[in-house]
Amino acid sequence: MSSLFGMTHPPVDFGPGSQPDAGEEGLEYLPMPSGMRVYEPHLPEVADPACAAAARAVLVRVHEALAHWSPGPASEEIRVPVDDLDAPVLALVDEALGEGEVAVKVERAGDRLEIQEASLAGVWRVRAIGESATRQSLLVGGFPRVALNRAFIATAPIAAGPPPAGLMNGMPILTELLDRSAAWRRGDAPHAVNFSLLPHTPEDLAFIEQRLGVGATTILSRGYGNCRVTATATPNVWWVRYYNSVDTLILDTVEIVDVPAVVCAAAEDIADSAERLAEILDALATDLERVR
Repeated sequence: MSSLFGMTHPPVDFGPGSQPDAGEEGLEYLPMPSGMRVYEPHLPEVADPACAAAARAVLVRVHEALAHWSPGPASEEIRVPVDDLDAPVLALVDEALGEGEVAVKVERAGDRLEIQEASLAGVWRVRAIGESATRQSLLVGGFPRVALNRAFIATAPIAAGPPPAGLMNGMPILTELLDRSAAWRRGDAPHAVNFSLLPHTPEDLAFIEQRLGVGATTILSRGYGNCRVTATATPNVWWVRYYNSVDTLILDTVEIVDVPAVVCAAAEDIADSAERLAEILDALATDLERVR
């Protein structure tokens, strides 16, 4: 006689004794991120006092920008131009600033931006590469606004037409994302859809990616494992994907936000950068006095 739930035989492979002995075989877990990057101060060698003094003057301006930057919805980055610097001076500035966790690439027809965060969080090197010239500058702020202004310019038209076969949750998810995108205003709280937890088919994911389109900005954060952030062609909609240290996808999300927080320098980080740069400036001043 069948049971209440229609089972004619008791279930197997359930209950005590049905699972492997952890002591014998060991439990297998998805590898988590490892090898976190940490700040390592570096003081450039003072070989040419005049060159070092010029580099220190630029770093003083960066420090002033860090010290005067304030958080808040209306906060903007502070620009320090470096186009007129001699190559040896710029090299010393770069050496003192080091290389941090976040790299940004913005691709448009005939125009490219390459942005690299310094080891001092909140300091960004910006190279604008055009058809006729390359311009460089330093920016101080949570995230370079110039990369956001161009982020959602589509590199291909957003596909339309009837939905394909094989969809499960693709249409309602897309509707939610488009509605949130249209209603979002700068300063609003972020809204996220977690595909790692949400039931969906491969067709759902391909359909949503196609309809959201491809934007111009790609960001890589290498702080703890890798986080790859890609702008769609839909305003304020970002793909945010986290990978562990062996490049396995461990979290797949879409965020509707000005810019995902994972790639931004926090106010505390910028305040800490001001203190660290002050220490570098003091050490540079000491070395300059010694060689003069």
